Amino acid sequence: MRIISGEYKGRRILAPKNLPVRPTTDMAKESLFNILNNQYYFDEITVLDLFAGTGNISYEFASRGTESITCVDRHFGCIKFINQIAEQFEMPISSIKSDVFKFLEQTRIKSNLIFADPPYNFDEAQFAKIPELVFQNELLQENGTLIIEHSKHTDLSQFPNFAYQKKYGGSVFSFFE
Repeated sequence: MRIISGEYKGRRILAPKNLPVRPTTDMAKESLFNILNNQYYFDEITVLDLFAGTGNISYEFASRGTESITCVDRHFGCIKFINQIAEQFEMPISSIKSDVFKFLEQTRIKSNLIFADPPYNFDEAQFAKIPELVFQNELLQENGTLIIEHSKHTDLSQFPNFAYQKKYGGSVFSFFE
């Protein structure tokens, strides 16, 4: 994976092969950030990265100037890797090892942008629980956005607060406001 823009533009980050992850493709990530670039000043927002995996999305936010990024993943190896990269590049990323659903039930962290990249094989009930907990617990700042990445074979448009979706290859970003 590579960082597309910002302070660390062009840097390649190689994740260990033993992590149970499916990083967002560079093409999809670049398209996502083109959308976000028109909506946010990255140095003025807080970001919550759920099912963070390798931290790919968080590194991109950090490279673009975001100074408050929290990553959540339940896999110790993922959290360890995110911490190593954040330290190596002096990125303002804090990580929490937790089941995402338990975290969403308990946290009071409010963010401008919440990005969730759960396993593509989640069932509808698992996907539905993400926006349900985010909005029920009021975890978005005013005018905040929840973005869920999922397979093109999954449709989240029937869930409350759904706004729109963008498709990139086999990936889809569903936006909730």
